[in-house]
Amino acid sequence: MKNKIVVVGSTNMDMVVKTGHIPKPGETVLGGTFFMNPGGKGANQAVAVARLGGDVTFISKIGNDIFGKQSTKIFDDEGVDIGGIYAEVNSPSGIALITVDDKGENSIVVAPGANAFLNADNVQSAFDKYPQASVLLVQLEIPMETVEAAINYARSKSITVILNPAPMNKAVAKFLDKIDIITPNAHEAEALSNHTITDVDSAIVAAKKIQQQGVKTVIITLGEEGAILLTEDEVHHISTPKVEAIDSTAAGDVFNGAFAVALSEGKSLKNAVTFACRAAAIAVTKMGAQSSIPYRNEILLTYFD
Repeated sequence: MKNKIVVVGSTNMDMVVKTGHIPKPGETVLGGTFFMNPGGKGANQAVAVARLGGDVTFISKIGNDIFGKQSTKIFDDEGVDIGGIYAEVNSPSGIALITVDDKGENSIVVAPGANAFLNADNVQSAFDKYPQASVLLVQLEIPMETVEAAINYARSKSITVILNPAPMNKAVAKFLDKIDIITPNAHEAEALSNHTITDVDSAIVAAKKIQQQGVKTVIITLGEEGAILLTEDEVHHISTPKVEAIDSTAAGDVFNGAFAVALSEGKSLKNAVTFACRAAAIAVTKMGAQSSIPYRNEILLTYFD
Protein backbone atom coordinates (compact mmCIF):
# COMPACT_ATOMS: atom_id res chain seq x y z
CA MET A 1 0.00 0.00 0.00
CA LYS A 2 1.34 3.43 -0.92
CA ASN A 3 0.41 6.52 1.07
CA LYS A 4 0.14 10.17 0.08
CA ILE A 5 3.43 12.09 -0.07
CA VAL A 6 3.32 15.89 0.15
CA VAL A 7 6.30 17.76 -1.28
CA VAL A 8 6.66 21.42 -0.30
CA GLY A 9 9.27 23.36 -2.23
CA SER A 10 10.53 25.34 -5.18
CA THR A 11 9.79 25.40 -8.89
CA ASN A 12 12.44 26.76 -11.27
CA MET A 13 13.34 26.77 -14.91
CA ASP A 14 16.94 25.58 -15.26
CA MET A 15 19.19 27.20 -17.87
CA VAL A 16 22.10 24.83 -18.34
CA VAL A 17 25.46 25.19 -20.08
CA LYS A 18 27.56 22.07 -20.57
CA THR A 19 31.24 23.06 -20.91
CA GLY A 20 34.75 21.72 -20.39
CA HIS A 21 35.22 23.21 -16.94
CA ILE A 22 33.40 25.50 -14.54
CA PRO A 23 34.77 29.07 -14.92
CA LYS A 24 36.83 30.59 -12.15
CA PRO A 25 35.98 34.14 -10.97
CA GLY A 26 36.70 36.55 -13.83
CA GLU A 27 37.15 33.77 -16.39
CA THR A 28 35.14 33.42 -19.60
CA VAL A 29 34.83 29.94 -21.10
CA LEU A 30 34.02 29.84 -24.79
CA GLY A 31 32.10 26.90 -26.18
CA GLY A 32 29.58 24.54 -24.72
CA THR A 33 26.01 23.37 -25.17
CA PHE A 34 22.97 25.25 -23.84
CA PHE A 35 19.52 23.92 -23.03
CA MET A 36 16.60 24.70 -20.74
CA ASN A 37 15.09 22.13 -18.43
CA PRO A 38 12.36 22.37 -15.77
CA GLY A 39 13.84 22.17 -12.28
CA GLY A 40 13.73 23.47 -8.73
CA LYS A 41 14.48 21.14 -5.83
CA GLY A 42 10.84 20.80 -4.82
CA ALA A 43 9.64 20.24 -8.37
CA ASN A 44 12.39 17.72 -9.08
CA GLN A 45 11.52 15.75 -5.97
CA ALA A 46 7.79 15.82 -6.72
CA VAL A 47 8.35 14.55 -10.27
CA ALA A 48 10.75 11.91 -8.94
CA VAL A 49 8.08 10.67 -6.54
CA ALA A 50 5.51 10.48 -9.36
CA ARG A 51 7.82 8.69 -11.83
CA LEU A 52 8.89 6.20 -9.20
CA GLY A 53 5.33 5.20 -8.38
CA GLY A 54 4.39 7.45 -5.47
CA ASP A 55 1.12 9.27 -4.84
CA VAL A 56 2.31 12.89 -4.63
CA THR A 57 0.89 16.36 -4.09
CA PHE A 58 3.17 19.34 -4.70
CA ILE A 59 2.83 22.64 -2.80
CA SER A 60 4.70 25.45 -4.56
CA LYS A 61 4.40 28.94 -6.05
CA ILE A 62 5.05 29.90 -9.67
CA GLY A 63 5.02 33.16 -11.59
CA ASN A 64 2.18 34.13 -13.90
CA ASP A 65 4.48 33.71 -16.90
CA ILE A 66 5.43 31.22 -19.59
CA PHE A 67 7.78 29.31 -17.30
CA GLY A 68 5.06 28.95 -14.68
CA LYS A 69 2.54 27.71 -17.21
CA GLN A 70 5.04 25.23 -18.64
CA SER A 71 5.85 23.90 -15.18
CA THR A 72 2.20 23.39 -14.27
CA LYS A 73 1.57 21.46 -17.47
CA ILE A 74 4.62 19.27 -16.83
CA PHE A 75 3.44 18.43 -13.31
CA ASP A 76 -0.01 17.52 -14.59
CA ASP A 77 1.44 15.38 -17.38
CA GLU A 78 3.74 13.59 -14.91
CA GLY A 79 0.86 12.69 -12.58
CA VAL A 80 1.72 15.17 -9.82
CA ASP A 81 -1.36 16.49 -7.99
CA ILE A 82 -1.25 20.28 -8.60
CA GLY A 83 -3.91 21.24 -6.05
CA GLY A 84 -1.24 23.01 -4.02
CA ILE A 85 0.27 25.10 -6.84
CA TYR A 86 -0.24 28.86 -6.45
CA ALA A 87 0.45 31.67 -8.97
CA GLU A 88 2.23 34.84 -7.80
CA VAL A 89 1.21 37.81 -9.97
CA ASN A 90 3.92 40.15 -8.68
CA SER A 91 6.97 38.01 -9.39
CA PRO A 92 8.38 35.91 -12.23
CA SER A 93 8.95 32.20 -11.85
CA GLY A 94 12.22 31.08 -10.28
CA ILE A 95 15.20 30.34 -12.51
CA ALA A 96 18.52 28.55 -12.01
CA LEU A 97 21.71 29.14 -13.98
CA ILE A 98 23.71 25.90 -14.09
CA THR A 99 27.17 25.13 -15.44
CA VAL A 100 28.10 21.46 -15.85
CA ASP A 101 31.69 20.39 -16.54
CA ASP A 102 32.94 17.38 -18.46
CA LYS A 103 33.21 15.36 -15.22
CA GLY A 104 29.53 15.84 -14.42
CA GLU A 105 30.13 18.32 -11.58
CA ASN A 106 27.98 21.43 -11.47
CA SER A 107 27.82 25.02 -10.24
CA ILE A 108 24.38 26.58 -9.66
CA VAL A 109 23.02 30.09 -9.04
CA VAL A 110 19.30 30.40 -8.23
CA ALA A 111 17.05 33.46 -8.57
CA PRO A 112 14.05 32.34 -6.45
CA GLY A 113 11.38 34.60 -7.98
CA ALA A 114 7.90 33.42 -6.97
CA ASN A 115 9.35 30.76 -4.67
CA ALA A 116 10.18 33.52 -2.19
CA PHE A 117 6.45 34.25 -1.80
CA LEU A 118 5.31 30.75 -0.83
CA ASN A 119 4.00 31.32 2.69
CA ALA A 120 2.59 29.50 5.71
CA ASP A 121 -1.02 30.24 4.73
CA ASN A 122 -0.46 28.64 1.31
CA VAL A 123 0.94 25.53 2.99
CA GLN A 124 -1.90 25.32 5.52
CA SER A 125 -4.60 25.73 2.85
CA ALA A 126 -3.06 23.08 0.61
CA PHE A 127 -2.36 20.62 3.40
CA ASP A 128 -5.97 20.84 4.60
CA LYS A 129 -7.03 19.25 1.30
CA TYR A 130 -5.00 16.11 2.01
CA PRO A 131 -5.75 14.68 5.46
CA GLN A 132 -4.53 11.26 4.27
CA ALA A 133 -0.91 12.42 3.85
CA SER A 134 1.68 10.21 5.54
CA VAL A 135 5.01 11.75 4.45
CA LEU A 136 6.20 15.36 4.11
CA LEU A 137 9.30 16.05 2.00
CA VAL A 138 10.65 19.61 2.19
CA GLN A 139 13.85 21.46 1.20
CA LEU A 140 15.30 24.97 1.72
CA GLU A 141 14.75 26.85 -1.57
CA ILE A 142 11.66 28.50 -0.05
CA PRO A 143 11.43 30.88 2.96
CA MET A 144 12.57 29.31 6.24
CA GLU A 145 9.37 30.35 8.01
CA THR A 146 7.41 28.44 5.36
CA VAL A 147 9.60 25.37 5.86
CA GLU A 148 9.03 25.56 9.61
CA ALA A 149 5.27 26.00 9.16
CA ALA A 150 5.11 22.89 6.97
CA ILE A 151 7.09 20.89 9.51
CA ASN A 152 4.93 22.07 12.42
CA TYR A 153 1.72 21.21 10.57
CA ALA A 154 3.02 17.76 9.64
CA ARG A 155 4.02 17.05 13.23
CA SER A 156 0.57 18.08 14.46
CA LYS A 157 -0.92 15.45 12.14
CA SER A 158 1.67 12.72 12.92
CA ILE A 159 3.04 12.92 9.37
CA THR A 160 6.63 11.69 8.92
CA VAL A 161 8.89 14.66 8.16
CA ILE A 162 11.85 14.32 5.77
CA LEU A 163 14.04 17.41 5.46
CA ASN A 164 16.55 17.72 2.65
CA PRO A 165 18.64 20.69 3.93
CA ALA A 166 19.56 22.10 0.53
CA PRO A 167 20.71 24.68 -0.18
CA MET A 168 22.25 24.70 3.30
CA ASN A 169 20.96 27.29 5.78
CA LYS A 170 22.24 27.01 9.34
CA ALA A 171 18.96 28.47 10.62
CA VAL A 172 17.59 24.95 10.16
CA ALA A 173 19.32 23.99 13.41
CA LYS A 174 16.53 25.60 15.43
CA PHE A 175 13.99 22.98 14.38
CA LEU A 176 16.07 19.84 13.91
CA ASP A 177 14.32 18.30 16.91
CA LYS A 178 11.03 18.46 14.98
CA ILE A 179 12.35 16.41 12.06
CA ASP A 180 12.10 12.63 11.73
CA ILE A 181 14.66 12.17 8.95
CA ILE A 182 17.29 14.55 7.55
CA THR A 183 19.13 13.89 4.28
CA PRO A 184 22.15 16.20 3.83
CA ASN A 185 24.94 15.63 1.36
CA ALA A 186 28.52 15.69 2.64
CA HIS A 187 28.91 19.48 2.37
CA GLU A 188 25.62 20.13 4.15
CA ALA A 189 26.44 17.54 6.80
CA GLU A 190 29.76 19.26 7.46
CA ALA A 191 27.96 22.57 8.00
CA LEU A 192 25.39 20.99 10.33
CA SER A 193 27.92 19.00 12.35
CA ASN A 194 30.99 21.28 12.26
CA HIS A 195 32.92 18.12 11.37
CA THR A 196 34.98 17.57 8.23
CA ILE A 197 33.98 14.58 6.10
CA THR A 198 36.77 12.84 4.21
CA ASP A 199 35.57 9.24 4.18
CA VAL A 200 32.85 6.91 5.41
CA ASP A 201 34.10 6.84 9.01
CA SER A 202 34.18 10.64 9.29
CA ALA A 203 30.70 10.78 7.75
CA ILE A 204 29.44 8.49 10.52
CA VAL A 205 30.94 10.83 13.12
CA ALA A 206 29.23 13.80 11.44
CA ALA A 207 25.91 11.92 11.37
CA LYS A 208 26.15 11.25 15.10
CA LYS A 209 26.84 14.93 15.79
CA ILE A 210 23.76 15.89 13.77
CA GLN A 211 21.64 13.29 15.54
CA GLN A 212 22.67 14.76 18.89
CA GLN A 213 20.87 17.95 17.85
CA GLY A 214 17.53 16.17 18.02
CA VAL A 215 16.77 14.51 14.68
CA LYS A 216 16.06 10.78 14.98
CA THR A 217 17.42 9.50 11.68
CA VAL A 218 20.32 10.94 9.68
CA ILE A 219 21.08 9.95 6.08
CA ILE A 220 24.22 11.49 4.55
CA THR A 221 24.58 11.07 0.80
CA LEU A 222 28.17 10.62 -0.36
CA GLY A 223 27.92 10.55 -4.15
CA GLU A 224 29.75 7.58 -5.61
CA GLU A 225 30.43 6.31 -2.07
CA GLY A 226 26.71 5.74 -1.45
CA ALA A 227 25.09 6.86 1.77
CA ILE A 228 25.33 6.63 5.54
CA LEU A 229 22.17 5.68 7.44
CA LEU A 230 22.17 6.38 11.17
CA THR A 231 19.13 5.56 13.30
CA GLU A 232 18.69 5.56 17.05
CA ASP A 233 19.64 1.86 17.05
CA GLU A 234 22.03 1.18 14.18
CA VAL A 235 24.36 2.55 11.50
CA HIS A 236 24.79 1.35 7.92
CA HIS A 237 27.01 2.26 4.99
CA ILE A 238 24.96 1.58 1.89
CA SER A 239 26.92 1.42 -1.36
CA THR A 240 25.71 2.82 -4.66
CA PRO A 241 25.97 1.17 -8.09
CA LYS A 242 29.06 2.15 -10.09
CA VAL A 243 28.13 4.16 -13.17
CA GLU A 244 29.73 6.68 -15.53
CA ALA A 245 28.45 10.05 -14.30
CA ILE A 246 27.55 12.69 -16.87
CA ASP A 247 25.61 15.24 -14.80
CA SER A 248 24.93 15.23 -11.05
CA THR A 249 22.46 18.15 -11.13
CA ALA A 250 19.36 16.40 -9.74
CA ALA A 251 20.92 13.34 -8.14
CA GLY A 252 20.11 14.47 -4.61
CA ASP A 253 16.53 15.27 -5.56
CA VAL A 254 16.08 11.86 -7.16
CA PHE A 255 17.54 10.24 -4.04
CA ASN A 256 15.06 12.07 -1.81
CA GLY A 257 12.06 11.40 -4.01
CA ALA A 258 12.92 7.71 -4.29
CA PHE A 259 13.51 7.44 -0.56
CA ALA A 260 10.11 9.03 0.19
CA VAL A 261 8.38 6.61 -2.18
CA ALA A 262 9.99 3.55 -0.62
CA LEU A 263 9.20 4.80 2.87
CA SER A 264 5.55 5.45 1.95
CA GLU A 265 5.32 1.85 0.75
CA GLY A 266 6.40 0.53 4.12
CA LYS A 267 9.96 -0.48 3.22
CA SER A 268 12.59 -0.48 5.95
CA LEU A 269 14.91 2.53 6.20
CA LYS A 270 17.82 0.46 4.91
CA ASN A 271 15.88 -0.84 1.93
CA ALA A 272 14.51 2.64 1.22
CA VAL A 273 18.05 4.09 1.12
CA THR A 274 19.19 1.24 -1.15
CA PHE A 275 16.33 1.99 -3.54
CA ALA A 276 17.19 5.70 -3.44
CA CYS A 277 20.87 5.04 -4.22
CA ARG A 278 19.91 3.00 -7.26
CA ALA A 279 17.57 5.70 -8.55
CA ALA A 280 20.21 8.42 -8.09
CA ALA A 281 22.82 6.28 -9.86
CA ILE A 282 20.63 6.19 -12.96
CA ALA A 283 19.98 9.95 -12.77
CA VAL A 284 23.67 10.91 -12.96
CA THR A 285 24.04 9.05 -16.27
CA LYS A 286 21.73 11.59 -17.95
CA MET A 287 21.87 15.34 -18.56
CA GLY A 288 19.50 17.80 -16.93
CA ALA A 289 17.34 17.92 -13.84
CA GLN A 290 13.85 16.52 -14.47
CA SER A 291 14.99 15.04 -17.77
CA SER A 292 17.36 12.78 -15.81
CA ILE A 293 14.77 11.44 -13.34
CA PRO A 294 14.25 7.71 -13.93
CA TYR A 295 10.97 5.84 -14.02
CA ARG A 296 10.41 2.94 -11.66
CA ASN A 297 10.74 0.31 -14.36
CA GLU A 298 14.25 1.63 -15.18
CA ILE A 299 15.38 0.76 -11.67
CA LEU A 300 13.75 -2.66 -11.80
CA LEU A 301 15.17 -3.45 -15.26
CA THR A 302 18.65 -1.93 -14.93
CA TYR A 303 21.43 -4.38 -14.12
CA PHE A 304 23.92 -3.16 -11.54
CA ASP A 305 27.13 -4.97 -10.67
